This record gives sequence, structure tokens and C-alpha cells, in this order.
Amino acid sequence: MSVANRFTSVPAVPQGGATDYQTRLIQTVKENVELLTGLRGEIDAASKAITQGQITANPLGAQKLVQVTAKGSGFAISGQNVASLDDFQKLVLDVQTLATDVAETRATLNLLIQQMKGL
Repeated sequence: MSVANRFTSVPAVPQGGATDYQTRLIQTVKENVELLTGLRGEIDAASKAITQGQITANPLGAQKLVQVTAKGSGFAISGQNVASLDDFQKLVLDVQTLATDVAETRATLNLLIQQMKGL
């Protein structure tokens, strides 16, 4: 991912003019900010925060399959129930539409995971 963050370095903590507690507090906050912004040089970047600018996945559109068109209609032939060809074709189309919806959702989810992990 090549999205650059707009973080600047945190200046060094002054060694004089503050109590020991204040110096430790400022140093701890400085280290935490550097970890969150990725400026501390952490090898695995496990502490680095994700910023909105790093997420480029677009929202998903409306789901295409909103209602099943197959009605379960058919015929009884020699005591066996058989789906009508028309209903069977509708079911095949419904399943394909649903598979396409799932594939689009998976692609977006995988993109988000990659961006969140920094892959």
C-alpha cells in the first residue's frame, strides 16, 4: 500500500524544566504516538493504526438477488414429482445471481483485509 500518512515526527522530550513524572509521562505518550503512526520503526508494525486514507475499498452496491423467482412448481409424472423446466431455469438463474453477489462481497472483504493488514 502506498498511501502516505501525514504524520510528522514528535520532538524529543526535554531533559530539564519538568518533574520526573512529567518527563516519563511525555516520553510514554511520545512512544505511543510514534507506534500508532508507524514512526517508531517497529519491525512488524503490529501497533500501527489504520487511517481512513488507507482504505480505498468502495461500498458494495445493492444485492442483486432480493427475491427468489423460482416458485417450486412442477408436475407429478408416474407418481414422481418433477420440477417444471421454466421453474428449474429460474432456480439456476437465482443461484447464479446469488453466487455473483457472494463473489463480489468476498472480493470487497478480501480487499479490506489486505488494506488493513498492509499487504
